[in-house]
Amino acid sequence: MSEEEVFIGSIDQGTTSTRFLIYDRSAKPIGSHQIEFTQFYPEAGWVEHDPMEILASVRLCITKALDKATADGYNVDNGLKAIGLTNQRETTVVWSKSTGSPLYNAIVWMDVRTSSICRKLENELSGGRNHFVDTCGLPISTYFSAVKLLWLMENVDAVKKAIKKGDALFGTIDTWLIWNLTGGVKNGLHVTDVSNASRTMLMNLKTLDWDKPTLETLGIPESILPKIVSNSEVIGEITKGWPITGVPLSGCLGDQHAAMLGHACRKGEAKSTYGTGAFILLNTGEQIFKSKHGLLSTLAFKLGPKAPTNYALEGSIAIAGAAVQWLRDGLGIINSASEIEDLASKVTSSGGVYFVPAFNGLFAPWWRDDARGVCIGITRFTNKSHIARAVLESMCFQVKDVLDSMHKDAGEIKPEKSEKEEFLLRVDGGATVNNLLMQIQADILGCRVLRPADIETTALGAAYAAGLAVGVWTEQEIFSSEEKKKNDAIFVPHLPESWRKKKVESWCKAVSRTFDLADLSL
Repeated sequence: MSEEEVFIGSIDQGTTSTRFLIYDRSAKPIGSHQIEFTQFYPEAGWVEHDPMEILASVRLCITKALDKATADGYNVDNGLKAIGLTNQRETTVVWSKSTGSPLYNAIVWMDVRTSSICRKLENELSGGRNHFVDTCGLPISTYFSAVKLLWLMENVDAVKKAIKKGDALFGTIDTWLIWNLTGGVKNGLHVTDVSNASRTMLMNLKTLDWDKPTLETLGIPESILPKIVSNSEVIGEITKGWPITGVPLSGCLGDQHAAMLGHACRKGEAKSTYGTGAFILLNTGEQIFKSKHGLLSTLAFKLGPKAPTNYALEGSIAIAGAAVQWLRDGLGIINSASEIEDLASKVTSSGGVYFVPAFNGLFAPWWRDDARGVCIGITRFTNKSHIARAVLESMCFQVKDVLDSMHKDAGEIKPEKSEKEEFLLRVDGGATVNNLLMQIQADILGCRVLRPADIETTALGAAYAAGLAVGVWTEQEIFSSEEKKKNDAIFVPHLPESWRKKKVESWCKAVSRTFDLADLSL
């Protein structure tokens, strides 16, 4: 079969939208479709999705992308060799094995309804907030799936009854989709991958299996949990009733891990994804690093059942692009997210305004779920351009906070390449099309920022994993391709260290003002 007739599909299920992309043998996208779905906010700090709407969005995106590629002359029906899947992590679903219906809406990763459960566990367990860190690499936090599952078990009668009857299945969004894609109630496969499992608080980072002492401590039955597989292996085939029946599903990674693979991050290399939140990961190779500076130890990827496991340090930022959406939807300062660059460019600085988007608390490296958003330094001189620029700067300052912590934790990790190179941050995600944001990021970091020509690295990473499993690509091709780097953009810092130091000091002062504000009276 010729190169032109080999295609890999990639399902990219994010926090606000679903996409399906089709790649050719050269890893060039030849067809795609994207749609947004609904976010529900039943109470302050609660965020939910409808799992059935997500399922329908996947089906529609696959259909539309196939139609587009076919209309452009690609023989996708005969040439589609495998499907990869990447998804929003931590978001938690419990559904009925017998009916296939969700027993409650999906509780989204940024939801903070589990604060009281977290405090209770911290007070009761001998290790406090870090009780499970040695096994799973994660602190007790509203962020992770285990506490969302506990909330469902404690508060939703349908979940309690289904668990008692042996009819409940738990999963993150990857598991929900795989189960439905491979048969659903008709013997659908109940599977997750190591990267998504590593975000539940329930998987042992060393054994890559569910940690029985943790399950016993939390009272979670192992029977409702999915089987854990690697990121690159044939999991099963797409069942009848889908537009791609019979195609192997052979790659699965959480979105940030997929982005690492899409960037081909080797040991010592880091990437930052700018989406609803921002997520910075540093590949630490086959070594697990325990952070002393508020970061998470997690999986990077495991590219096959017998492949070595690459680990990572991660810093997660709850609100990045979501702050721009808030300017659009909440304040009406802009009509579309793309307008923020022009608005912020009308001023040369934020005019002393600092915006800290702690809408649902602060993640790494602060881990303060009692924090709430602040905008300080406002004077009569302040206008909406200053606020827009402060919002962009807030993303960049948060990324710097995380990278500074990473360098402290893993400064001795050197990239695999033999030649000495300055640190370079690889970036992706929708917000990176904003050139001003990328230049601000380089200036605040004081290092180069590399934006690849194809910023859809999350979808590309899932495609790589799927293609690797069925022999479309080799690891060497994925990690050593220079061809795809020709049109990358590099942003170089222009501003002096003295400016950077003063700005960072002011930012830290602004962050300190966000603490202990969760109980402000309504």
